[in-house]
Amino acid sequence: MSRFGRILTVVVGHSLAAAKGTRFGLVSREERRRMLAVEVRRALEDLGPAFIKIGQLMSVRPDVFPPELAVELGALRDSVAPVDPTLVRGVIQHDLGFPAEVLFSSFDPVPIASASIAQVHRARLREAYRPVCGATLPAGTALAVKVVRPGIEEEGAADLEAAARLARGLHHRGLLRRWNLPAYALELRDSFRRESDLRNEARVAVRFAFDFRDDPLVRVPRVVWPLSSRRVLTTEYVEGWPLSRVEEARRAGVDARGLAAHGARVFMRQVLEHGRFHADLHPANLLLTPDGRIAYLDFGMVGRLSAAERVGVAQVLAALVFRDAERALRYSSLLGLEVPPDVRARLVGEVGGLMQRTLREGRGDGRVGRTDVKGFGVGLLGILGRHHVPIPEGYGLLVKSLVTVEGVARALYPEIDIIETARPFVTRLLARRVLDPSTLASRWATALRAAAVEVSG
Repeated sequence: MSRFGRILTVVVGHSLAAAKGTRFGLVSREERRRMLAVEVRRALEDLGPAFIKIGQLMSVRPDVFPPELAVELGALRDSVAPVDPTLVRGVIQHDLGFPAEVLFSSFDPVPIASASIAQVHRARLREAYRPVCGATLPAGTALAVKVVRPGIEEEGAADLEAAARLARGLHHRGLLRRWNLPAYALELRDSFRRESDLRNEARVAVRFAFDFRDDPLVRVPRVVWPLSSRRVLTTEYVEGWPLSRVEEARRAGVDARGLAAHGARVFMRQVLEHGRFHADLHPANLLLTPDGRIAYLDFGMVGRLSAAERVGVAQVLAALVFRDAERALRYSSLLGLEVPPDVRARLVGEVGGLMQRTLREGRGDGRVGRTDVKGFGVGLLGILGRHHVPIPEGYGLLVKSLVTVEGVARALYPEIDIIETARPFVTRLLARRVLDPSTLASRWATALRAAAVEVSG
């Protein structure tokens, strides 16, 4: 059976399962949608690693897919069966020019993590290669060697071509045309290619380490460039506790609550100061280290913001604090969100209602209490999706990342308020914007033009 035929067989099978579960009219429309979303997720898992990654990329586009589906795809497990270690060793030898036994004094054939695109093995640096890798890296240093799954690039390309073929067919027949699925299929292809080239991840990790070089509580594993390539990424191995073992970290004296608050501040610095943010901060990509730091892992998915977009984010966050729906939508235009005039009034009303439901009562000074970022973010994307407002890829990625950061932080510090954490960063950014010479010059020019018109009138 061809790959396309296999895809159709799996899709039809799960479609029948969804139909069987919703027959006889015994469930509500919302429940039918939820059950269908669950079957789509299961179908992607059945189709293998490439489709799991495709589903994760789909989850940040609720303008293209129903909100219920986007939320369900956000729960896709990125843990798959590891490939044969012999094949992994073959990739290392092909890309680095030497067998793993020559490069490393030890190489664990059992991966410590196995995801849809790559898997990670623990190794130790061999003495002979220490000078090549840097004098500050002692022999015997524990390393994490990330290797792209053999064949995943070809498999992904074939699966994405099948998805593009299906998208073109639907578009040609006038089905779902308003979502421009062929263009989205191209987006998916580009995103998949970026993530399967580990050199991109290495460069982002180096940049992230540079951005936070002055932060003693942030740890980024050092990239070992001589032992890295397009399909192999070698870094220092970091000892620590994943968030699923936070109680062990607490018993060892780690201030998990303090690190949660600091981690939220680190994310706001990424977004509002540096314009680059880790967009996959689920618990497995964060470690609490024995020396009381946060270690950031896996920089395969990153969001980028221009200076104007950072101002837009700051203004939207400020609008959340003051429950100003009109302001939130107005400044979202700086992030590429274009709201058609004929639906703007309805959107302002619906987003305002969402703010009332997801933001706590004010404290008497016009500000709000703890914000439910997840409730607001999911609700906002749902509203935009229902009104067929195109959501830029970066906008959806940022909202999803904020939701994830809130969930991770509250697992360690339940009382934390992510929006309150953002307040000083928002204030500084907007203050700099007001005092920026180019901004002042622009405002003076506008004022002078207005004065000239008034005088001439």
